[in-house]
Amino acid sequence: MPGRQAGPHDSLFRWTFSSPENAASELRAVLPPGLTGRLDLDRLIPVPGTFVDEDLRQRHTDVLYTAPLDGRDAYLYVLMEHQSTSDPLMAYRMARYMMKIWDRYLREHPGARRLPAVIPLVVYTGKSRWSAPVRLQDLIDLVPVGGEEAADYMPRFSFLLDDLSAVDPAELRARDVTVEVRVSMLSFVHVPGNARLHEAPQDWRDDLRALVDEPDGDLKLAAQMAYIMRKGETPASDLASLFASLGPDAEKVYMTTADMLKASEEARAILRNLKNRGVSVDEHSRDRIASCLDAETLDTWLDRSVEITEIAELF
Repeated sequence: MPGRQAGPHDSLFRWTFSSPENAASELRAVLPPGLTGRLDLDRLIPVPGTFVDEDLRQRHTDVLYTAPLDGRDAYLYVLMEHQSTSDPLMAYRMARYMMKIWDRYLREHPGARRLPAVIPLVVYTGKSRWSAPVRLQDLIDLVPVGGEEAADYMPRFSFLLDDLSAVDPAELRARDVTVEVRVSMLSFVHVPGNARLHEAPQDWRDDLRALVDEPDGDLKLAAQMAYIMRKGETPASDLASLFASLGPDAEKVYMTTADMLKASEEARAILRNLKNRGVSVDEHSRDRIASCLDAETLDTWLDRSVEITEIAELF
């Protein structure tokens, strides 16, 4: 949907799994060993774009990679379901998205006579366990007895499922994945609605601290902090204490991230006010508002945005 603001889940999922190293570690952890042995996950290449239907982008986020499978080109499609309950039609939706991937492939390879393999994985972060079918054939309404003959002519398809709600936290922490993936997975499960993150287990704190020492560690930690501040309900003073306990580098990242999030929220409020008043906003002005980090300027613009009739009056 053009202009849709990415949600916290979308932002953290894409930040984490746009890294081939992170995606490869998750795939190795959840794909059947016999399959991972045939995939060259060290040669993952991200494919830009999304295949999720526009009306479902509030609950689904996806990434696509290519990698050799038995020496042939293949796709690995990872989708996150980040609502509280499982999608009863997910098997159908995944089949649609796979068709979109093949449609794009055929447009890019007009002479192709065979299709590349697409391996679909759904990462589910809801509170209750996944209960919907993972096989497309289980959605097709056939009589229980005597439907076998018709079933032979129906599409057969299933997707892999990583149901985080069914994984014990200790088991999740023990996965052989990158630190960033581990922190993100634990955040998806434990952060939303949590008002006591400052009492989080020590090993989660240790992982957060470890991010600072990685390449681009300040950016990785900032991505986690942004998710925590937007989806958790822990008071700001307690969050400040939590990140201060991780060391001066983490505390500095927290303060910077908090300021940026406040500026982002204020910019969105300004743009929302202008839209409600019917004020036309050109692309340059929109970018100027969205990129401003000066608190005093944003406060001034916010006050003006409720009374002006032309965008030039804002500045």
